[in-house]
Amino acid sequence: MYKKFFKRYSPLIIIMTSLSIIVLTSFYYILKPKVTLPIFSPNMVSSELVEDSIHHVKKYHKISNFSLTNQNGETVTEENYHNKIYVADFFFTTCPSICPIMTENMFYIQEKTVNKDILLVSYSVTPEIDSVAQLKKYAIEKGVDDSKWNLLTGEKKDIYELARKSYLVAKNNGDGGKYDMIHTENFVLIDKEKRIRGFYDGTNKEEMDKLLNDIQILENSYKI
Repeated sequence: MYKKFFKRYSPLIIIMTSLSIIVLTSFYYILKPKVTLPIFSPNMVSSELVEDSIHHVKKYHKISNFSLTNQNGETVTEENYHNKIYVADFFFTTCPSICPIMTENMFYIQEKTVNKDILLVSYSVTPEIDSVAQLKKYAIEKGVDDSKWNLLTGEKKDIYELARKSYLVAKNNGDGGKYDMIHTENFVLIDKEKRIRGFYDGTNKEEMDKLLNDIQILENSYKI
């Protein structure tokens, strides 16, 4: 009896089972909360990393325009990052402590991001030392892909203002010079609208995997 029943109604059972799976899956994706990244403003960041004049800003913060020189002697501006997702940090080539680890981890991000629209930029906090020739030597030693990753030098005042007023990642209590700063280990994730979407410890490999995951979330947000 059971065999006859299943033989007769098995196509219907298969169809109904398939429809149930489709409906349940659809409900899962509809009800599943959408993963988004925060948009950081100066008032959300430690005051020691932000210029006093902007620490009160609660929204609409974006990376300022800039014009600096990369390891190939080319002028690089914010237009090079127009409509791109990118990761930024601040370093110097003669740093004996955290910079080698940060550069190694930035290289890790370079190798793991196959999308050509995911870019990297590293700003030197000692531009008086990090000439174009010095940056080029460093780039070759560290395996920098020129098509994805710029190492930038220029006027210290400009780099100081980018660090403290745009990326929010540098302390100003260095050697006492007007534009002196101590860079942090932070990597900063920037979206296509030039907004800060995340900070990551550039010396921590687990944080790099979190950064890669957040880059994917950000990429997906532009596909909707």
